[in-house]
Formats: sequence, structure tokens, C-alpha cells
Amino acid sequence: MKPVAALLIAASIFTTSAAVAATTDDVKWINACVKDNKGEAADAVILKYCTCMNNKMDNNETQSITQWEKTHATERKACDRQSGWT
Repeated sequence: MKPVAALLIAASIFTTSAAVAATTDDVKWINACVKDNKGEAADAVILKYCTCMNNKMDNNETQSITQWEKTHATERKACDRQSGWT
């Protein structure tokens, strides 16, 4: 099992949000976000942050999480708090 996949499973267990990444597309975007933030915080924190941000985004959004977070400060701050990335 790849480390990111294992982290995604772990995050889904610990996530308190009702909406957890459930589609292949969600996993793709979350994995890209995790890769973009590698080394910035603990892996579990990054995964929880990326999952939170993905869950806040509209399903029809075409921007990556990394692009979207730059114009959505309120959501970013909420996910920072929820993930422990503060």
C-alpha cells in the first residue's frame, strides 16, 4: 500500500467531518495537494488539511486545491485549525 493511500485511510478514520473524500477524483486532488505540501507539516496534518479543503470545494471546481486555497482564505483558515496546521 502506498504511503499516501495509507494516510488517506487513516485520515478517513480520524476525520470528524461528515463528508470524507469518496471518489477517485477526490483522491486524485487530495494526493496532488499532499504532494504540493510535502515537508511543510507532518504527513497526517497535511492529509487532514487537504481532505478538509477538498470537502469545502464544489464538486465542479476545476482548480487544484493548491490554486483554490489562494483565493479562499476563510476556508483555508478553517482547515488549518481543523487539521492542526496552525
